[in-house]
Amino acid sequence: MEQRKGSTILFAKPASIDAFAAVGGKKECEGPLGKEFDLCDTDTMFGEMTWERAEVAMQRLAAKKCLEKAAIEANKLDMVFAGDLQAQCTASNYAQRDIGAPMVGLYGACSTMAEGLALAASFCAAGYAKHAMAMTSSHFCAAERQFRFPLEYGGKRTPNSQWTATAAGSVLLAPNGKGPYVQAVTFGRINDMGIKDINNMGAAMAPAAADTLLRFFSDTGTEPADYDRIFTGDLGAVGSTLLEQLCAKGGKKLTNHSDCGLLLFDREAQNTGAGGSGAGCSASVLCTYILPKLVRGELKKVLFVATGALMSTTTFQQKESIPGIAHLVYLTSEAGSHS
Repeated sequence: MEQRKGSTILFAKPASIDAFAAVGGKKECEGPLGKEFDLCDTDTMFGEMTWERAEVAMQRLAAKKCLEKAAIEANKLDMVFAGDLQAQCTASNYAQRDIGAPMVGLYGACSTMAEGLALAASFCAAGYAKHAMAMTSSHFCAAERQFRFPLEYGGKRTPNSQWTATAAGSVLLAPNGKGPYVQAVTFGRINDMGIKDINNMGAAMAPAAADTLLRFFSDTGTEPADYDRIFTGDLGAVGSTLLEQLCAKGGKKLTNHSDCGLLLFDREAQNTGAGGSGAGCSASVLCTYILPKLVRGELKKVLFVATGALMSTTTFQQKESIPGIAHLVYLTSEAGSHS
């Protein structure tokens, strides 16, 4: 029977990750993880006429490749949890026209992959789904003109700004399988420390990441050192520093922390400022770096904590502060126990 401790749900029978796939654009595939992507496009258009349609194509390709790896048809999907950064999650909605499975649309900004993964695992662990998919995406060009400036404007980026990934990730879960496994999930709470700078997402999201991590450690009675690695996404260089300071202040020193925004790109060589961001960033790093290492046994126990800045174009223009949220997924290479 599933057990809840505080904010954390511990699964008596953990859901298995049966397949995963990642699709990336030109810059992503030129980065440190480029060779690990399942599919790449050298012009980031994916054969489409607009950036928004290119993102739809990315999600569709990621889902197709994931299903191919699992050797199942789309009609076997009991539920899809999908989201993106486009207004009203249109990239996900349009991609699902071709997939045709029952769908729950999500908006958690950069936290969407962890949110979808946690929900899909919960459905599988509870017996509500035999096959559940979590997927998300982002596209640099679509996101920039929606949240910041038209690309034609040519505005100079601030040093603490992050580069929205052009990428998509898809993960297929089932109640039984060879793993990796989702042992537990912690759904985050809104944190708002009054940050209003849309170019400083790391600072807006770091408090939420610290809050979720500290709650998880308290709920489970564990320490950061009990895990091989703690991955956040996507705090970048600024947010990662703040996270470690906040956790230390809360009595938990992080010496094994990595951020997906700092793994996807070579910041200096690729000129990506404080690192990567976007819903597709943590999703693609999960599928190209974290899960493969769990499959190979190079990592045994991992915390995947994706973070999101939950502003909109309207709230930003109205000078509102930026709420942050972070969802945590505890992954293991073997079924084992929660400890």
